[in-house]
Amino acid sequence: MNFNTKLIHGNHKVDETGATNIPIYLSNAFAHNSAEKLENIMLGKSMGFAYTRISNPTVNSFERRIASIEGGLMATSAASGMSAIYLAIMNIVESGDEIIASSGLYGGTYTLIRNLKSYGISVKFLDNINEKTLNDNITEKTKLVFAETIGNPKMDVLDIDEVSKACKDNNVILIVDSTITTPYLINPLKHGVDVVIHSTSKYINGTSNSIGGIIVDGGSDKYKHMKFKNFSEFNKFGKMAFTAKLKATIGRDLGPALSPVNAFLNLTGVETLGLRMREHCKNAQIVAEYLESSDKISKVNYPGLKSSAYYNIAQKYYKSGASGILTFRLSSKENCFKFINQLELIYNLTNIGDTKTIIIHPGSTICAGNTEEEKEQMGVYEDLLRLSVGIEDVEDIISDIENALKAI
Repeated sequence: MNFNTKLIHGNHKVDETGATNIPIYLSNAFAHNSAEKLENIMLGKSMGFAYTRISNPTVNSFERRIASIEGGLMATSAASGMSAIYLAIMNIVESGDEIIASSGLYGGTYTLIRNLKSYGISVKFLDNINEKTLNDNITEKTKLVFAETIGNPKMDVLDIDEVSKACKDNNVILIVDSTITTPYLINPLKHGVDVVIHSTSKYINGTSNSIGGIIVDGGSDKYKHMKFKNFSEFNKFGKMAFTAKLKATIGRDLGPALSPVNAFLNLTGVETLGLRMREHCKNAQIVAEYLESSDKISKVNYPGLKSSAYYNIAQKYYKSGASGILTFRLSSKENCFKFINQLELIYNLTNIGDTKTIIIHPGSTICAGNTEEEKEQMGVYEDLLRLSVGIEDVEDIISDIENALKAI
């Protein structure tokens, strides 16, 4: 199947009722006709459903669909993107281990990873993750590298081939958050990434009607290495070792299960992902070029602009567009607030990846809990605005921006 066909039909068969939409199974638990059957399900010896915290038919259908479009072995959903990140990381590391992470991460992710020190896990944040910086910083205690395909809101672009090579050479797991780029623009697993994460609340869903996250397992062989002793009892599952451990331990024990209703809403949204991303990318490129032409804006950050320091890397990986997120600077926080307050079409809120165009001042909102030093590392300044470009007619988006700029 090609991409857009997979969005609709990937890993899906019409059930005996003939329903073309996956039913919403609103059941906490599932009855079985024998004690032996339920025992085997709980022990993982046979397929089936026992309790929705562990698995649910609607949720399972969503996981299978995302695994299909990402080219992954299996997928595990979570109640939010943040819980997906936490589960994926903690499935791998133990007290005494080290993590290397990009400093350009989304503020909440940065804080989550930074706070892992309370579990005895040390973290190195690098301004630029590449083959050289990884080889200079990886030690025998380093278990994983965490980065975003395109940083939010730093807008730095990861050279995935180079980074995955360094991780492979050093037997380190590479986890990449591909929320901004989505499977429409790239399949990181094809470039050597071990685990891919999405906040499905964004582009996967597309209409901001549900929270969710998902972890896609690429089926790495690295867990057999002696440094991953915590995988010893799960390597019998071969390429499924990561998912087997995740579902049998932290995923089951913490219980951040995705709601069946949210899984259904995400399944509905993902069917139009290709159509939406095409428009997001097209509109973002036009808006970025317009903003760059304004004498009221000091700097525009969008990987699709030739002025971007990451333009060449973006051209290598993102031939269908550089996604729908961009940032720009307006010389002062006061100007940013004046601009936001004049907008009529564009919403001021904390999400991205919606069909609607969305703006936010990161320094006073999503990164408010970060120190000034951390904000600088993340590329967050007092005069910075982040724009998630929607799929409205681009002329209307630009008109709203143009009118708001008159207030400055």
